[in-house]
Amino acid sequence: MRRSSVGPSNNAPASVVGEEPGTVDGRTLATAPDAPHPVSRGEVHDVADPGGDARRARWTAAGTGALLTLAGLAASVLRGTGSAPAPVPTACASGAFVCAAAAALGFRGHTRRALWLLIIGAMVMALGDQFD
Repeated sequence: MRRSSVGPSNNAPASVVGEEPGTVDGRTLATAPDAPHPVSRGEVHDVADPGGDARRARWTAAGTGALLTLAGLAASVLRGTGSAPAPVPTACASGAFVCAAAAALGFRGHTRRALWLLIIGAMVMALGDQFD
């Protein structure tokens, strides 16, 4: 059998013309294991889907706003039925309203504004607790 005139650069035996690549005289050559890729699969997925981070931020802002709205309304109802001064349930209801606006903004994709409104709404509810 005739050997190929162009051989590999690592001085390995040249493959026989007509045989499959990776074989010599009917024997299969050992292959080197694949080197690990420097980027994990999760990071490759994030690069392929740049909208994934924005989608997660939008749902996080909307979900957190809804949760804080429910907590503020529950606190307002509980404080309003008790013997708390009037500013306490008012502050809880006002904070819940601000958090509801933040949830709406977060759902529409305005996550930075929504997160600032969530902070303001939680601060208003905390201020109401200081009156108690």
